Amino acid sequence: MKAKTKSVAIWSVVAAMLFLTSALPSAYGVDSPMTGRIDIEGEQLTTTAAPLENAAAVYSTIELAASPRGSVFSADIALVSNISRQIEMARHPVGAKKVAKAILINEYGFSQKQFTCLNTLWTHESHWNYRAHNRRSGAHGIAQALPATKMDVVSTDWRTNPVTQIRWGIRYITMRYDTPCNALVKWNRHHYY
Repeated sequence: MKAKTKSVAIWSVVAAMLFLTSALPSAYGVDSPMTGRIDIEGEQLTTTAAPLENAAAVYSTIELAASPRGSVFSADIALVSNISRQIEMARHPVGAKKVAKAILINEYGFSQKQFTCLNTLWTHESHWNYRAHNRRSGAHGIAQALPATKMDVVSTDWRTNPVTQIRWGIRYITMRYDTPCNALVKWNRHHYY
C-alpha cells in the first residue's frame, strides 16, 4: 500500500511539472507544439501542448483524467506553483531576503536576530545576488559557496535557482557555525566564513 501511495504522489508531481512546463512559453520563443513522454513501469503517457495565448487558455487545457497511477491533484499543482513563485521572487535581493527569512524562521526555528545577522553576512558576500561570482576564488551565489559545486548536495540547479543557494547556505551555516550570528563573527574577523 505504501509503494502505491508513493507512486501516486510521484506521478502527481511529475504530471504537475509536465503541465507547468508545457503551459509556459518557451524560453527561446519557439512557438511549435511541445510533446512530452513519460514511461512509468511499462505504462506510457504522451501529451502534446500547443503554445498558449494567455492565462485563461491554461485552465481550458487541463484534463483531469483518471489513470491507474492516480490523477493530478490540485494540491500538487499548488505546491509546484508555490515553489516556482518562491524561485522567481528570490531572483531579486528583496525577494531572496523574504525567502531566506521564511526558511530560517519557519524551518530552522531561528529568531529575527539570526536573520539580521544572515542579512548582514550575505549582503557583504553577494548583495543577495544569486549570480554573484568571485572570479578570483570561484565562489558563487548568494552564500558564495566555494567551490560552487558544494551546492549539489541540496540540488544540481544551483546555477539558476536562488532558493537552492539559500537552502545550501543556511545548511552550511548551521552545520559549521550553529547560527548565522556565529558565522558573521567569523566573517567580521577574517572577511570569509
